[in-house]
Amino acid sequence: MNLARTIMLQGTASDVGKSVVTTALCRIFHQDGWKVAPYKSQNMALNSYVTPDGKEIGRAQGVQAEACGIEATTDMNPILIKPTRDMSAQIVVHGKPHEEMSARRYREEYMPLAAGIVRDALERLRSAYDVIVIEGAGSPAEINLKSRDIVNMRVAEWADSPVVLVADIDRGGVFASIIGTLELLEEHERKRIKGFIINKFRGDMSLLQSGLDWLEQRTGIAVLGVIPYLPNLDIEAEDSIVLDKRQVKHSKDYDKHRKIDIAIVRLPRISNFTDIDPLEVEPDVLVRFVQKPEQMKDPDIIILPGSKNTIEDLGFLHESGLNDEIRKKVENGCRLVGICGGYQMLGTKLKDPYQVESDKGEADGLGFLPLETTFYRDKRTVRATGSIACGHPDWQSWSGLPVEGYEIHMGRTERLGSVFPLFRIGSEWDGALSENGAVWGTYMHGIFHNDAFRRRWLDSLRIAKGLEPIKTVVSFKNRQIDAFDRLAEHVRSHIRIDKLYDIMGLPNEHGHKRKGVRS
Repeated sequence: MNLARTIMLQGTASDVGKSVVTTALCRIFHQDGWKVAPYKSQNMALNSYVTPDGKEIGRAQGVQAEACGIEATTDMNPILIKPTRDMSAQIVVHGKPHEEMSARRYREEYMPLAAGIVRDALERLRSAYDVIVIEGAGSPAEINLKSRDIVNMRVAEWADSPVVLVADIDRGGVFASIIGTLELLEEHERKRIKGFIINKFRGDMSLLQSGLDWLEQRTGIAVLGVIPYLPNLDIEAEDSIVLDKRQVKHSKDYDKHRKIDIAIVRLPRISNFTDIDPLEVEPDVLVRFVQKPEQMKDPDIIILPGSKNTIEDLGFLHESGLNDEIRKKVENGCRLVGICGGYQMLGTKLKDPYQVESDKGEADGLGFLPLETTFYRDKRTVRATGSIACGHPDWQSWSGLPVEGYEIHMGRTERLGSVFPLFRIGSEWDGALSENGAVWGTYMHGIFHNDAFRRRWLDSLRIAKGLEPIKTVVSFKNRQIDAFDRLAEHVRSHIRIDKLYDIMGLPNEHGHKRKGVRS
């Protein structure tokens, strides 16, 4: 049996851009005609992705599968670690919750078992595809973690894969980070590194060249390329660290067309914040993330996003004073939306009798909707397809409009009073709308990815403000496909693709300039 050729991307540190470069290579190999798949043995993230069979994996691997033009499977990310509290996390194995563990217990008790799980997944992928693009995690030079590594150099050994080391020049010290990483590797590990990629460059290339020459002479390893920083890339992010870097442009020229101001509450344990991404591409919408009452200002809409620990994040709203600020804004006409954990917060009571998310047992909700949520040990992970079926006058004209998304949550929510259900998903109802139409929530992640619904909902807000509706629908999916191709072209033009093919022992028979791939 012929096994897939592999290339592994490891980093000098976290957040150097491994996921983005992996996505780019996935798209490049797909464009070049190869049957390609991504792989990351173990991922730690709160942004997750639901596979077609209702399993949960890291969002980055789901997005990378889309760049490959294939459906995602749990073999692409067999172990997902979702932090729930300080020093503990939910361990998701092949898309299903296994157990909540402390970091020490996971490392000492479970990682030896996990090694077999991730190796088997890798072998299945290698049997089914031509090329596997493997992504590491953090740095391979973490001395305290190497003895039980299942995500960096041991994976490269299991796959007998060449490794490309990715370094971020934007944070400074790029040559020290590369040399330091090499110095901390064992000799057999260093031999696996066949190239360097320097990422996020923002300068004059001529001023960098002497350093690149020195690096190659010092190490004997090729610099495969220097990738300039690529702004405004519409590819979903995985880690909430990107929210720290997300800058909203504040200028009269920018703001004058942004007639709808949306404030997103930045919860400490925010999850699946990519739900908000489609709103940011709308020409009339200003999206802001807020963490303090004084940052709220006067939004038209407040959105409570998903949370990995709803009760703890609800406590944050009370402690920070954001709950009082939200209430004041809604009383003055602001709209309020909750998604998943945010939807649960809108109710009157949250109960956690099995301490699934919190040891507090229960908490009072914000009380905007007559709902009560109870957390159970089982987790609902499904792709959801349905339609709008709401009888409220504000939504009635949208009845029958198709919607799709996905659900990932532990709790079950019961309606205790008079509200309007929003969506019909198969034989079930989802969501709730207040009688005055100002507050609504849903379990459906990705609700704003539905282009027609998103535009109609935004236009209803425009009309309420005395503005003309825009009606023009932006295709978010097409924008993402364009983003994949834009990223691939950008990376292709700044790295030595022929050299990468040689490193992998991969024949370049397909011709590496194929255009027009739209899948």
